[in-house]
Amino acid sequence: MKRLIECVPNFSEGRDSAKVDALVGAMSSVPGVYVLDREMDADHNRSVITLAGEPDAVAEAALLGVGKAMKLIDLTKHTGAHPRVGATDVVPFIPIDGVTIEDCVALARRVGNEIWTRYRIPVFFYEAAATRPERVNLENVRRGQFEGLREEMKKNLDRQPDVGEPKVHPTAGVTVVGARKFLIAYNVNLNTSDVSIANKIAKAIRFSSGGLRYVKSMGVELKARNLAQVSINLTDFEQTPMLSPAQVFENKLADALSDAPVMTAKDGRLAGLARPFLDALAAPSATPGGGSASAFAAALAASLGQMVAGLSRKKKSQAAYVEQLSAALDEMRRTADELAEAIDRDAESYDAVMVAFKLPQGNAEETARREAAIQKATKGAAEVPLQVAERTVALFERLGQLEGIVAASMRSDLHVARMMADAGARGALANVEINLDGLKDPTYVASMRAKAAALRQRLGDAPRATSA
Repeated sequence: MKRLIECVPNFSEGRDSAKVDALVGAMSSVPGVYVLDREMDADHNRSVITLAGEPDAVAEAALLGVGKAMKLIDLTKHTGAHPRVGATDVVPFIPIDGVTIEDCVALARRVGNEIWTRYRIPVFFYEAAATRPERVNLENVRRGQFEGLREEMKKNLDRQPDVGEPKVHPTAGVTVVGARKFLIAYNVNLNTSDVSIANKIAKAIRFSSGGLRYVKSMGVELKARNLAQVSINLTDFEQTPMLSPAQVFENKLADALSDAPVMTAKDGRLAGLARPFLDALAAPSATPGGGSASAFAAALAASLGQMVAGLSRKKKSQAAYVEQLSAALDEMRRTADELAEAIDRDAESYDAVMVAFKLPQGNAEETARREAAIQKATKGAAEVPLQVAERTVALFERLGQLEGIVAASMRSDLHVARMMADAGARGALANVEINLDGLKDPTYVASMRAKAAALRQRLGDAPRATSA
């Protein structure tokens, strides 16, 4: 019986066509493999190659592509709008004919192990091939991107790979391999450079923010074209048809555009943007609270850092530092996005604690179940601010590294960004501590407190920002 699969490896190279040609050449050299499509995007700095053929042949082609990418792509020098953790970022296998999703899972596992054996690149499995529920969604695996994962894999057991040693390949990062159904990806370019509009639409559409099931979406800045883009992935078109996100997109686009210029008699344009969060923070309810406020302060620091780097690289006096400033700009953009998401994640984690406390305790079994739920939720409420603190301390240090290369006129803004990062990190650590007080696992508490102490040490040892 004829057996046919598709594979769509994504590579972190979208600006050098010669390198993409080499990747395609390596994969198409395998007999029985057909290259159906190739796409490059300079803003994303990413290429997507579509292969089809017999399972074993396609698997070998994918492996050759991973090996070629390892030689050609250095993630330590990579910048782009699209999240990534590897030179070969993702390798999904899709059943087409005579092959089941279970067959593709087995193939993904085999390829993942072979990637480690041949190239010593650690591998994570996702979608149907995931070994843990939290790794089904690619965005969870890719959280923090290459730079963040590089640090977390050293110390966080939850971020260690499914295959290979707990450290990224120095230039190729890690590779995420999976099995899934057909994915429909389409991008909508907006006639504006305001990426906040794209982010608002993406948040309304995607399932993780309360939108449509099987829809993933994010806003992307297309710097080369001076446009904002809404990037959409529909992971199961049989359950959520194409028309559904299109209709929601149209409605939310109208909302976003109508909201963009709104001003009230009380607030100016900028104050009006902040008012909803300030009002939510001021409300007499437990969430959002100090954890969300700390994440917000940290996100402000990363955003202000972007401004400093972006304006500095336009100055003739800083021409020698354009590449370093551009890399810092991309890094802080990713950090700002992660910290902004943490504002909600922190509130949600503490909401889970309050839900656990409301569980019934009418008998011994219910009481035990309630206590277990409280302990689990409280651990989550401690781990989110610790993640915020880890990202923010790294941001604090990164901002300090810019001291000698930013324009002189931007130094006060840089110092404000560092002080905001310092405050955000210390606030997050305070939230870690208060949640640890409610836990009964001494080993876990000691481990978390050691991590928090190490982060405080990094803040304390670093020179404090001072006014110019």
